[in-house]
Amino acid sequence: MANRHLARSVVLQVLFERDQSGGEMTFDQCVARLSDYGREFGTRDSDVPFMKNLLQMIIGKQKEIDEVIVRAAPEWPLEKIAAIDRNILRLGLTELLFADRTQVPAKVAINEAIELAKGFGGASSSRFVNGVLGAVYIELGSPGKADGVTRRNERKSAPMPVEELVGAVVYAREGDEVYLALVHDIFGHWTLSKGKLQPGEDQTAGTLRKIREETGLDAEIEDPLGENEYIANDTNVPGGKKRRHATYFLARAPFADLTLKREGGLDDAQWFPLASVGELNFYDDILPVVTRAINILAQRGKR
Repeated sequence: MANRHLARSVVLQVLFERDQSGGEMTFDQCVARLSDYGREFGTRDSDVPFMKNLLQMIIGKQKEIDEVIVRAAPEWPLEKIAAIDRNILRLGLTELLFADRTQVPAKVAINEAIELAKGFGGASSSRFVNGVLGAVYIELGSPGKADGVTRRNERKSAPMPVEELVGAVVYAREGDEVYLALVHDIFGHWTLSKGKLQPGEDQTAGTLRKIREETGLDAEIEDPLGENEYIANDTNVPGGKKRRHATYFLARAPFADLTLKREGGLDDAQWFPLASVGELNFYDDILPVVTRAINILAQRGKR
């Protein structure tokens, strides 16, 4: 058994035991059990830092990871997932979302979790783990967005399929205030209503459809805000990657209650006054679009 895989197996044993205790084990107790299982499994001393760091990261990120599991597998309440599968998902998702990509590439994180499911889970565990991690992996056009340098380098490589997206910065006026309607995804970022164009659909119609689907708002397109591109993972295309080309608009809507579409990786939708938008966590490629929209709205306010 490869050494890192063996180390992950030991971490999984501790996670399972901690889960069975109702999460009552302290981190020091977990580390002690890590040493016990390490001796039992025959891990090397050089693996101890990796195991401790991974265990600490999983425990520290458990609340966020559990929320991702709930969103990625809505038909499976967390407490109904088999304990071993639940903890394999915690381990795999922690590495997929938070580990150093130079040390643990996304596909390694997924494959390692699947192998753990085959070795420790039930007959359907590997398929279940693969399904949940695969769903999150498809969304990884998102964590990958932060890797601007990597994305620019990838754009210089061989041609790849292009997927056309449209999106909008949606605003409303209420009295003297201007508000933006933003949606929040399971990776912890505030972002824009955005999605794929349907066959034969023009950009304006597609943008208004996505706004309505994700927020329940009937909006009106006012100004173009520009375009950007990023590389996304897609196991259904040759090479496993595609280029997403997004076109953005400024759209006005009534200041009405938002009705979130709770699928596709979204978990919240809110109105924000312009003054508070700068405090939010945006993806690197979304922030310039929002900034352009705010500048347009600010200029209009001076007229």
